[in-house]
Amino acid sequence: MRFENKIMLITYADSLGKNLRDLDQVLARHFDKAVGGVHILPFFPSSADRGFAPMRYDIVDPALGSWDDVRRIGERRYLMFDFMINHISRQSPYFQDFLAKKDESEFADFFIRYKDFWPGGAPTQEQVDAIYKRKPKAPSVVAEFADGSREDVWCTFGEEQIDINIRSDRAQRFFRETLTHMAENNASIIRLDAFAYAAKRAGSSCFFVEPDTTELLRDMQEVLDPYDVMVLPEIHEHYTIQMQVADKGYWVYDFALPVLTLHALYSGEGSYLANWLMMSPKHQFTTLDTHDGLGIVDVKDLLPDEAVDYTKDKMFSEGANVKKVYNTEAYNNLDIYQVNTTYYSALGNDDDAYLLARAIQFFARGVPMVYYVGLLAGSNDIELLESTKEGRNINRHYYSVDEIDREVERPVVRDLVRLMELRNSHPAFDIEGELEADAQGSRLRIRRTAGEAWAQLDADLSSHSFEVTHS
Repeated sequence: MRFENKIMLITYADSLGKNLRDLDQVLARHFDKAVGGVHILPFFPSSADRGFAPMRYDIVDPALGSWDDVRRIGERRYLMFDFMINHISRQSPYFQDFLAKKDESEFADFFIRYKDFWPGGAPTQEQVDAIYKRKPKAPSVVAEFADGSREDVWCTFGEEQIDINIRSDRAQRFFRETLTHMAENNASIIRLDAFAYAAKRAGSSCFFVEPDTTELLRDMQEVLDPYDVMVLPEIHEHYTIQMQVADKGYWVYDFALPVLTLHALYSGEGSYLANWLMMSPKHQFTTLDTHDGLGIVDVKDLLPDEAVDYTKDKMFSEGANVKKVYNTEAYNNLDIYQVNTTYYSALGNDDDAYLLARAIQFFARGVPMVYYVGLLAGSNDIELLESTKEGRNINRHYYSVDEIDREVERPVVRDLVRLMELRNSHPAFDIEGELEADAQGSRLRIRRTAGEAWAQLDADLSSHSFEVTHS
Protein backbone atom coordinates (compact mmCIF):
# COMPACT_ATOMS: atom_id res chain seq x y z
CA MET A 1 0.00 0.00 0.00
CA ARG A 2 1.31 3.46 -0.89
CA PHE A 3 1.35 6.52 1.36
CA GLU A 4 -1.97 7.82 2.71
CA ASN A 5 -2.86 10.83 4.84
CA LYS A 6 -3.43 8.70 7.92
CA ILE A 7 -1.67 8.46 11.28
CA MET A 8 1.56 6.48 11.30
CA LEU A 9 2.55 4.27 14.21
CA ILE A 10 6.24 4.10 15.17
CA THR A 11 7.17 0.76 16.69
CA TYR A 12 9.85 -1.87 17.01
CA ALA A 13 8.97 -5.22 15.50
CA ASP A 14 9.03 -6.87 18.95
CA SER A 15 7.41 -4.21 21.15
CA LEU A 16 3.70 -4.79 20.48
CA GLY A 17 3.90 -8.54 20.89
CA LYS A 18 6.97 -10.66 20.29
CA ASN A 19 7.36 -10.30 16.52
CA LEU A 20 5.98 -8.93 13.26
CA ARG A 21 3.17 -11.48 13.15
CA ASP A 22 1.96 -10.39 16.60
CA LEU A 23 2.21 -6.74 15.55
CA ASP A 24 -0.02 -7.35 12.53
CA GLN A 25 -2.63 -9.08 14.68
CA VAL A 26 -2.56 -6.39 17.39
CA LEU A 27 -3.14 -3.66 14.81
CA ALA A 28 -6.01 -5.55 13.20
CA ARG A 29 -7.69 -6.30 16.54
CA HIS A 30 -7.35 -2.97 18.33
CA PHE A 31 -6.23 -0.16 16.01
CA ASP A 32 -7.45 -0.99 12.53
CA LYS A 33 -8.99 2.43 11.81
CA ALA A 34 -6.68 4.41 14.10
CA VAL A 35 -3.37 3.40 12.46
CA GLY A 36 -3.01 3.91 8.71
CA GLY A 37 0.75 3.49 8.41
CA VAL A 38 3.58 1.83 10.33
CA HIS A 39 7.18 2.91 10.73
CA ILE A 40 8.76 -0.40 11.67
CA LEU A 41 12.01 0.55 13.39
CA PRO A 42 15.05 -1.38 12.09
CA PHE A 43 14.17 -5.06 11.75
CA PHE A 44 17.39 -6.23 10.13
CA PRO A 45 20.20 -8.27 11.74
CA SER A 46 22.09 -5.78 13.93
CA SER A 47 24.98 -5.76 16.40
CA ALA A 48 23.95 -2.81 18.61
CA ASP A 49 21.70 0.18 19.31
CA ARG A 50 18.39 -1.69 19.10
CA GLY A 51 18.71 -2.27 15.35
CA PHE A 52 20.51 0.92 14.35
CA ALA A 53 23.80 -0.90 13.74
CA PRO A 54 22.61 -3.03 10.80
CA MET A 55 24.82 -5.83 9.51
CA ARG A 56 22.81 -6.31 6.31
CA TYR A 57 19.50 -5.23 4.77
CA ASP A 58 18.60 -8.13 2.51
CA ILE A 59 16.97 -10.24 5.24
CA VAL A 60 14.71 -9.69 8.23
CA ASP A 61 16.16 -10.67 11.60
CA PRO A 62 14.79 -14.24 11.90
CA ALA A 63 13.86 -13.61 15.55
CA LEU A 64 11.39 -10.97 14.33
CA GLY A 65 9.92 -12.69 11.28
CA SER A 66 10.38 -12.58 7.51
CA TRP A 67 9.83 -10.37 4.51
CA ASP A 68 6.47 -12.11 4.09
CA ASP A 69 5.46 -10.78 7.52
CA VAL A 70 6.57 -7.26 6.57
CA ARG A 71 4.69 -7.38 3.29
CA ARG A 72 1.57 -8.69 5.07
CA ILE A 73 1.46 -5.60 7.29
CA GLY A 74 1.95 -3.49 4.16
CA GLU A 75 -1.16 -4.92 2.53
CA ARG A 76 -3.38 -2.79 4.80
CA ARG A 77 -1.05 -0.01 5.97
CA TYR A 78 1.63 2.04 4.28
CA LEU A 79 5.13 1.33 5.59
CA MET A 80 8.28 3.23 6.46
CA PHE A 81 11.68 1.53 6.76
CA ASP A 82 14.97 2.88 8.13
CA PHE A 83 18.12 3.16 6.04
CA MET A 84 21.15 4.10 8.12
CA ILE A 85 22.80 6.12 5.39
CA ASN A 86 25.58 7.39 7.68
CA HIS A 87 26.89 4.05 8.98
CA ILE A 88 26.81 0.27 9.08
CA SER A 89 27.72 -2.33 11.66
CA ARG A 90 31.29 -3.11 12.57
CA GLN A 91 30.19 -6.77 12.29
CA SER A 92 28.84 -6.35 8.76
CA PRO A 93 30.36 -8.44 5.96
CA TYR A 94 31.47 -5.16 4.34
CA PHE A 95 33.63 -4.03 7.25
CA GLN A 96 34.83 -7.55 8.01
CA ASP A 97 36.00 -7.96 4.41
CA PHE A 98 37.83 -4.64 4.73
CA LEU A 99 39.58 -5.82 7.92
CA ALA A 100 40.56 -9.10 6.29
CA LYS A 101 41.86 -7.74 2.97
CA LYS A 102 42.56 -4.06 3.65
CA ASP A 103 43.59 -2.34 0.39
CA GLU A 104 42.72 -5.45 -1.65
CA SER A 105 39.11 -5.43 -0.39
CA GLU A 106 36.35 -4.24 -2.70
CA PHE A 107 35.32 -2.16 0.32
CA ALA A 108 38.70 -0.45 0.72
CA ASP A 109 37.13 2.98 0.10
CA PHE A 110 33.65 2.12 1.46
CA PHE A 111 34.63 3.57 4.85
CA ILE A 112 36.20 6.91 5.77
CA ARG A 113 39.87 6.25 6.42
CA TYR A 114 41.55 9.07 8.29
CA LYS A 115 44.73 8.71 6.25
CA ASP A 116 42.78 9.54 3.08
CA PHE A 117 40.25 12.01 4.49
CA TRP A 118 42.52 14.44 6.32
CA PRO A 119 45.33 16.36 4.60
CA GLY A 120 48.41 15.02 6.33
CA GLY A 121 46.56 11.88 7.47
CA ALA A 122 45.16 13.19 10.77
CA PRO A 123 43.06 16.17 11.87
CA THR A 124 44.49 19.20 13.59
CA GLN A 125 42.94 20.26 16.89
CA GLU A 126 41.27 23.14 15.06
CA GLN A 127 39.66 20.69 12.62
CA VAL A 128 38.50 18.45 15.47
CA ASP A 129 36.98 21.44 17.27
CA ALA A 130 35.05 22.41 14.13
CA ILE A 131 33.25 19.05 13.93
CA TYR A 132 29.64 18.84 15.12
CA LYS A 133 30.10 15.70 17.20
CA ARG A 134 28.68 13.53 19.96
CA LYS A 135 32.10 12.82 21.49
CA PRO A 136 34.71 15.10 23.09
CA LYS A 137 37.41 13.63 20.81
CA ALA A 138 37.78 13.13 17.07
CA PRO A 139 34.97 10.78 15.93
CA SER A 140 37.06 7.71 15.13
CA VAL A 141 37.71 4.10 16.03
CA VAL A 142 40.77 1.97 15.31
CA ALA A 143 40.48 -0.61 12.55
CA GLU A 144 42.73 -3.60 13.25
CA PHE A 145 43.58 -5.46 10.03
CA ALA A 146 44.43 -9.12 9.55
CA ASP A 147 48.00 -8.20 8.60
CA GLY A 148 48.50 -6.60 12.04
CA SER A 149 48.35 -2.99 10.89
CA ARG A 150 46.01 -0.41 12.41
CA GLU A 151 44.44 2.86 11.29
CA ASP A 152 41.68 5.23 12.30
CA VAL A 153 38.30 5.17 10.54
CA TRP A 154 35.42 7.58 11.04
CA CYS A 155 32.89 6.61 13.73
CA THR A 156 30.30 9.27 14.62
CA PHE A 157 28.18 7.29 17.08
CA GLY A 158 28.82 4.00 18.91
CA GLU A 159 31.89 1.90 18.14
CA GLU A 160 29.66 -0.70 16.45
CA GLN A 161 28.53 1.92 13.91
CA ILE A 162 31.22 2.61 11.27
CA ASP A 163 30.61 5.60 9.00
CA ILE A 164 30.21 5.09 5.25
CA ASN A 165 32.11 7.10 2.63
CA ILE A 166 29.25 8.44 0.52
CA ARG A 167 31.69 9.42 -2.25
CA SER A 168 32.75 5.81 -2.79
CA ASP A 169 31.42 4.19 -5.96
CA ARG A 170 30.99 0.94 -4.04
CA ALA A 171 28.97 2.74 -1.36
CA GLN A 172 26.80 4.41 -3.99
CA ARG A 173 26.07 0.97 -5.48
CA PHE A 174 25.20 -0.30 -2.00
CA PHE A 175 22.82 2.65 -1.52
CA ARG A 176 21.03 1.98 -4.82
CA GLU A 177 20.71 -1.76 -4.23
CA THR A 178 19.42 -1.34 -0.68
CA LEU A 179 16.88 1.35 -1.46
CA THR A 180 15.59 -0.58 -4.46
CA HIS A 181 15.19 -3.74 -2.39
CA MET A 182 13.23 -1.84 0.25
CA ALA A 183 10.94 -0.30 -2.38
CA GLU A 184 10.28 -3.73 -3.85
CA ASN A 185 9.22 -4.98 -0.43
CA ASN A 186 6.34 -2.56 0.16
CA ALA A 187 8.14 0.49 1.58
CA SER A 188 6.26 3.71 0.89
CA ILE A 189 8.74 5.92 2.75
CA ILE A 190 12.40 5.36 3.53
CA ARG A 191 13.76 7.24 6.51
CA LEU A 192 17.37 8.33 6.09
CA ASP A 193 18.68 7.97 9.63
CA ALA A 194 21.37 10.39 10.88
CA PHE A 195 21.18 11.99 7.45
CA ALA A 196 22.83 15.32 8.28
CA TYR A 197 26.02 13.53 9.41
CA ALA A 198 26.54 11.61 6.16
CA ALA A 199 28.31 14.26 4.06
CA LYS A 200 31.71 15.31 5.44
CA ARG A 201 34.45 17.69 4.38
CA ALA A 202 37.75 18.37 6.15
CA GLY A 203 37.67 21.71 7.95
CA SER A 204 33.86 21.88 8.08
CA SER A 205 31.39 20.97 10.84
CA CYS A 206 30.76 17.68 8.98
CA PHE A 207 27.06 18.24 9.67
CA PHE A 208 24.57 19.25 6.98
CA VAL A 209 27.45 20.15 4.65
CA GLU A 210 26.23 21.89 1.52
CA PRO A 211 25.85 21.39 -1.39
CA ASP A 212 26.80 17.76 -0.64
CA THR A 213 23.78 17.10 1.59
CA THR A 214 21.25 18.38 -0.93
CA GLU A 215 22.94 16.41 -3.71
CA LEU A 216 22.83 13.23 -1.63
CA LEU A 217 19.15 13.69 -0.86
CA ARG A 218 18.39 14.31 -4.53
CA ASP A 219 20.33 11.23 -5.60
CA MET A 220 18.54 8.97 -3.11
CA GLN A 221 15.14 10.28 -4.16
CA GLU A 222 15.98 9.69 -7.82
CA VAL A 223 16.67 6.03 -7.06
CA LEU A 224 13.18 5.72 -5.56
CA ASP A 225 11.20 7.84 -8.02
CA PRO A 226 10.38 4.88 -10.33
CA TYR A 227 8.76 3.12 -7.35
CA ASP A 228 6.72 6.11 -6.16
CA VAL A 229 8.56 5.93 -2.82
CA MET A 230 9.75 9.01 -0.93
CA VAL A 231 12.74 9.65 1.31
CA LEU A 232 12.39 11.28 4.72
CA PRO A 233 15.64 12.76 6.08
CA GLU A 234 16.00 12.53 9.85
CA ILE A 235 17.62 15.71 11.16
CA HIS A 236 17.67 16.95 14.75
CA GLU A 237 18.90 20.53 14.80
CA HIS A 238 17.73 24.13 14.44
CA TYR A 239 14.25 24.26 12.89
CA THR A 240 15.53 26.37 9.98
CA ILE A 241 17.36 23.32 8.60
CA GLN A 242 14.04 21.47 8.33
CA MET A 243 12.58 24.53 6.62
CA GLN A 244 15.43 24.58 4.09
CA VAL A 245 14.79 20.95 3.22
CA ALA A 246 11.03 21.53 3.00
CA ASP A 247 11.59 24.49 0.67
CA LYS A 248 13.33 22.09 -1.73
CA GLY A 249 10.15 20.04 -1.98
CA TYR A 250 10.91 17.21 0.46
CA TRP A 251 8.88 16.00 3.41
CA VAL A 252 10.45 16.68 6.81
CA TYR A 253 9.96 15.89 10.49
CA ASP A 254 8.42 18.32 12.95
CA PHE A 255 10.66 17.74 15.96
CA ALA A 256 9.84 21.16 17.45
CA LEU A 257 6.22 20.34 18.35
CA PRO A 258 6.93 18.06 21.37
CA VAL A 259 8.66 20.66 23.53
CA LEU A 260 6.49 23.55 22.30
CA THR A 261 3.41 21.58 23.34
CA LEU A 262 4.90 20.73 26.72
CA HIS A 263 5.71 24.40 27.30
CA ALA A 264 2.15 25.40 26.48
CA LEU A 265 0.66 22.78 28.80
CA TYR A 266 3.06 23.55 31.64
CA SER A 267 2.78 27.33 31.43
CA GLY A 268 -0.76 27.87 30.13
CA GLU A 269 0.75 30.17 27.49
CA GLY A 270 0.09 29.12 23.90
CA SER A 271 1.44 31.97 21.75
CA TYR A 272 4.74 30.28 20.87
CA LEU A 273 2.94 27.06 19.99
CA ALA A 274 0.34 28.87 17.87
CA ASN A 275 3.06 30.76 16.03
CA TRP A 276 4.83 27.52 15.12
CA LEU A 277 1.59 25.85 14.02
CA MET A 278 1.02 28.73 11.60
CA MET A 279 4.54 28.75 10.13
CA SER A 280 5.32 25.02 9.98
CA PRO A 281 5.39 23.24 6.59
CA LYS A 282 2.40 21.38 5.16
CA HIS A 283 4.49 18.42 4.07
CA GLN A 284 5.74 17.23 7.44
CA PHE A 285 5.41 14.30 9.80
CA THR A 286 4.59 15.52 13.30
CA THR A 287 5.85 13.86 16.46
CA LEU A 288 5.38 14.08 20.19
CA ASP A 289 7.43 10.98 20.96
CA THR A 290 9.84 8.67 19.17
CA HIS A 291 12.27 5.88 20.14
CA ASP A 292 14.73 8.59 21.27
CA GLY A 293 14.44 11.28 23.92
CA LEU A 294 12.59 14.58 23.61
CA GLY A 295 14.75 16.91 21.53
CA ILE A 296 15.61 20.27 23.06
CA VAL A 297 17.81 21.67 20.30
CA ASP A 298 14.88 21.61 17.85
CA VAL A 299 13.07 24.49 19.61
CA LYS A 300 15.99 26.91 19.73
CA ASP A 301 14.66 30.38 18.77
CA LEU A 302 11.06 29.11 18.61
CA LEU A 303 11.04 29.48 22.39
CA PRO A 304 13.14 32.04 24.29
CA ASP A 305 16.08 30.43 26.08
CA GLU A 306 14.47 31.04 29.46
CA ALA A 307 11.28 29.29 28.28
CA VAL A 308 13.34 26.29 27.13
CA ASP A 309 15.02 26.12 30.55
CA TYR A 310 11.62 26.45 32.23
CA THR A 311 10.24 23.55 30.20
CA LYS A 312 13.21 21.30 30.94
CA ASP A 313 12.91 22.08 34.65
CA LYS A 314 9.18 21.32 34.56
CA MET A 315 9.83 17.95 32.92
CA PHE A 316 11.87 16.95 35.94
CA SER A 317 9.65 18.58 38.59
CA GLU A 318 6.22 17.68 37.19
CA GLY A 319 7.03 14.62 35.11
CA ALA A 320 6.47 11.17 36.60
CA ASN A 321 9.84 9.54 37.34
CA VAL A 322 11.64 11.90 34.95
CA LYS A 323 15.06 12.38 36.54
CA LYS A 324 18.14 14.28 35.44
CA VAL A 325 20.39 11.32 36.24
CA TYR A 326 18.65 9.31 33.51
CA ASN A 327 20.17 11.70 30.98
CA THR A 328 23.79 11.31 32.07
CA GLU A 329 26.75 9.05 31.37
CA ALA A 330 25.61 6.80 34.22
CA TYR A 331 22.75 5.70 31.95
CA ASN A 332 24.77 5.63 28.73
CA ASN A 333 23.32 8.93 27.58
CA LEU A 334 25.68 11.68 26.45
CA ASP A 335 23.26 13.70 24.32
CA ILE A 336 22.57 16.80 26.39
CA TYR A 337 19.98 17.89 23.83
CA GLN A 338 17.46 15.17 24.71
CA VAL A 339 15.43 14.27 27.79
CA ASN A 340 14.55 10.61 28.30
CA THR A 341 10.90 10.08 29.19
CA THR A 342 7.61 8.90 27.76
CA TYR A 343 5.37 11.79 26.73
CA TYR A 344 2.63 10.61 29.08
CA SER A 345 5.02 10.68 32.04
CA ALA A 346 6.42 14.07 30.99
CA LEU A 347 2.87 15.30 31.62
CA GLY A 348 2.75 13.66 35.04
CA ASN A 349 0.74 10.65 33.80
CA ASP A 350 -2.24 13.02 33.54
CA ASP A 351 -4.91 11.74 31.15
CA ASP A 352 -6.46 15.13 30.36
CA ALA A 353 -3.15 16.84 29.61
CA TYR A 354 -2.04 13.91 27.47
CA LEU A 355 -5.21 13.79 25.39
CA LEU A 356 -5.00 17.55 24.80
CA ALA A 357 -1.39 17.17 23.66
CA ARG A 358 -2.46 14.54 21.14
CA ALA A 359 -5.39 16.67 19.97
CA ILE A 360 -2.98 19.54 19.31
CA GLN A 361 -0.71 17.20 17.34
CA PHE A 362 -3.59 15.82 15.26
CA PHE A 363 -4.74 19.34 14.38
CA ALA A 364 -1.24 20.42 13.29
CA ARG A 365 -0.25 20.46 9.63
CA GLY A 366 1.10 17.31 8.03
CA VAL A 367 0.72 13.67 9.05
CA PRO A 368 0.88 12.65 12.73
CA MET A 369 3.20 9.90 13.97
CA VAL A 370 2.41 8.17 17.26
CA TYR A 371 5.06 6.10 19.03
CA TYR A 372 3.85 2.73 20.30
CA VAL A 373 4.34 3.63 24.00
CA GLY A 374 2.36 6.80 23.35
CA LEU A 375 -0.37 4.81 21.61
CA LEU A 376 -0.96 3.04 24.93
CA ALA A 377 -0.33 6.17 27.08
CA GLY A 378 2.59 4.36 28.63
CA SER A 379 4.43 5.45 31.76
CA ASN A 380 8.19 5.46 32.23
CA ASP A 381 9.58 1.92 32.44
CA ILE A 382 11.93 2.26 35.39
CA GLU A 383 12.48 -1.49 35.68
CA LEU A 384 13.78 -1.77 32.10
CA LEU A 385 15.82 1.40 32.53
CA GLU A 386 17.55 0.14 35.68
CA SER A 387 18.12 -3.39 34.40
CA THR A 388 19.88 -2.14 31.26
CA LYS A 389 21.34 1.20 32.47
CA GLU A 390 20.33 2.58 29.07
CA GLY A 391 18.59 5.96 29.43
CA ARG A 392 16.46 5.69 26.32
CA ASN A 393 14.97 2.38 27.50
CA ILE A 394 12.75 4.34 29.86
CA ASN A 395 10.57 4.81 26.77
CA ARG A 396 11.01 1.36 25.18
CA HIS A 397 8.72 -0.94 27.13
CA TYR A 398 8.04 -4.41 25.73
CA TYR A 399 4.27 -5.04 25.65
CA SER A 400 2.96 -8.60 25.62
CA VAL A 401 -0.24 -9.31 23.72
CA ASP A 402 -2.07 -9.92 26.99
CA GLU A 403 -0.81 -6.61 28.38
CA ILE A 404 -2.01 -4.77 25.28
CA ASP A 405 -5.45 -6.36 25.65
CA ARG A 406 -5.64 -4.83 29.15
CA GLU A 407 -4.14 -1.44 28.28
CA VAL A 408 -6.60 -0.71 25.45
CA GLU A 409 -9.45 -0.82 27.99
CA ARG A 410 -8.11 2.26 29.83
CA PRO A 411 -10.33 5.31 29.18
CA VAL A 412 -7.35 7.43 28.05
CA VAL A 413 -6.45 4.89 25.38
CA ARG A 414 -10.05 4.54 24.21
CA ASP A 415 -10.36 8.33 23.92
CA LEU A 416 -7.04 8.54 22.07
CA VAL A 417 -8.15 5.93 19.55
CA ARG A 418 -11.35 7.89 18.90
CA LEU A 419 -9.31 11.05 18.26
CA MET A 420 -7.05 9.13 15.88
CA GLU A 421 -10.01 7.74 13.95
CA LEU A 422 -11.46 11.24 13.56
CA ARG A 423 -8.11 12.58 12.32
CA ASN A 424 -7.88 9.75 9.76
CA SER A 425 -11.40 10.09 8.41
CA HIS A 426 -12.40 13.77 8.41
CA PRO A 427 -11.78 15.67 5.14
CA ALA A 428 -10.83 18.89 6.97
CA PHE A 429 -7.39 17.39 7.64
CA ASP A 430 -6.43 17.26 3.97
CA ILE A 431 -2.67 17.81 3.65
CA GLU A 432 -3.19 20.74 1.29
CA GLY A 433 -5.91 22.27 3.46
CA GLU A 434 -5.59 25.37 5.62
CA LEU A 435 -4.81 25.94 9.29
CA GLU A 436 -5.58 28.86 11.59
CA ALA A 437 -4.21 28.98 15.14
CA ASP A 438 -4.43 31.66 17.80
CA ALA A 439 -3.84 31.85 21.54
CA GLN A 440 -5.34 34.34 23.97
CA GLY A 441 -4.20 33.85 27.54
CA SER A 442 -4.71 30.17 28.29
CA ARG A 443 -7.17 29.71 25.43
CA LEU A 444 -5.95 27.99 22.27
CA ARG A 445 -7.94 27.61 19.08
CA ILE A 446 -6.86 25.59 16.04
CA ARG A 447 -9.10 25.38 12.96
CA ARG A 448 -8.52 23.14 9.95
CA THR A 449 -10.41 23.66 6.69
CA ALA A 450 -10.44 22.00 3.30
CA GLY A 451 -13.13 23.13 0.89
CA GLU A 452 -16.42 23.12 2.79
CA ALA A 453 -15.11 20.76 5.47
CA TRP A 454 -13.88 22.12 8.80
CA ALA A 455 -12.78 20.91 12.22
CA GLN A 456 -11.92 23.02 15.25
CA LEU A 457 -10.09 22.47 18.53
CA ASP A 458 -10.89 24.83 21.42
CA ALA A 459 -8.72 24.24 24.47
CA ASP A 460 -7.86 25.66 27.86
CA LEU A 461 -4.14 25.13 28.34
CA SER A 462 -4.34 25.65 32.09
CA SER A 463 -7.20 23.27 32.93
CA HIS A 464 -6.37 20.92 30.02
CA SER A 465 -10.01 20.79 29.01
CA PHE A 466 -10.86 20.90 25.32
CA GLU A 467 -13.63 20.47 22.78
CA VAL A 468 -13.47 19.25 19.18
CA THR A 469 -16.22 20.36 16.80
CA HIS A 470 -16.47 19.67 13.08
CA SER A 471 -18.74 19.83 10.05
